[in-house]
Amino acid sequence: MFWHTARFRIDLSRPQVMGIVNVTPDSFSDGGQHATTAAALAHCEQLLKEGADILDIGGESSRPGSAPLPLEDELARVLPVVRAAVRLGVPVSVDTYKPQVMQAALDLGADIVNDIWALRQPGAAQVVAAHPACGVCLMHMHRDPQTMQLAPMQGDALPQVLRFLQLQAQALQALGVEKARIALDPGVGFGKTVEQNFALLARQRELLAMGHPLLVGWSRKSALGAVTGLPVEERLAPSVAAALLAVERGAHIVRVHDVRATVAALAVWRAACQAERDSQETTTKEAQA
Repeated sequence: MFWHTARFRIDLSRPQVMGIVNVTPDSFSDGGQHATTAAALAHCEQLLKEGADILDIGGESSRPGSAPLPLEDELARVLPVVRAAVRLGVPVSVDTYKPQVMQAALDLGADIVNDIWALRQPGAAQVVAAHPACGVCLMHMHRDPQTMQLAPMQGDALPQVLRFLQLQAQALQALGVEKARIALDPGVGFGKTVEQNFALLARQRELLAMGHPLLVGWSRKSALGAVTGLPVEERLAPSVAAALLAVERGAHIVRVHDVRATVAALAVWRAACQAERDSQETTTKEAQA
């Protein structure tokens, strides 16, 4: 499978690591650490050294209870970073739901629109549809960042998430966007209970039936804190464990803060998978001899 984006045809035969670049003062786990253009670009370069395949640049926090950011502020935060990041030789994603930010970032050469609102804001789908090749990730979110954890989803989350993502992907394809450009994200933590988040992980393979690349973001999420008792700054191990479990259940891209540790863990996973394949081939050859 490949994910077609503006400048890159991303080979998903190997799990891709998307490194998070929050150009924000208030993100839930690293707010303020990369809030200037210089700090964000230095972080981009560091993530690439650690093995990131894709950079995801965002200027507005979507943590529970966060307030919307004025358009002008988001443009001022994001565009200088995107302008420089597109020269680093890897796919660049912009994490935004505002069509004006999408358009400006794509005009600068960004490859992917990563939208927590799944292009439901007026004009957003049209921006993506008008672009000849950009990739897009549609995410499921129940309610909005201000209220999503005050009144999370009820019942079995998976069929609701599946149906929503199917409808959004179909609507975008009806506007002329090729299926190969569209990735889907179940939206871990966005209006779901702890139990629903882990049920989505347990049954994640059912989402693959839609035939789109699957992008998953468990990194440092509160559900991990709920089951481990660890504060956000100590969730490295559970974040890596969740990323591996997501990949094992078919995720093609994992969106993470801790790139180095995730890349190292995936190298061990790939080695184990290769050893298993080699063993199976040896057994088959011996049986045929």
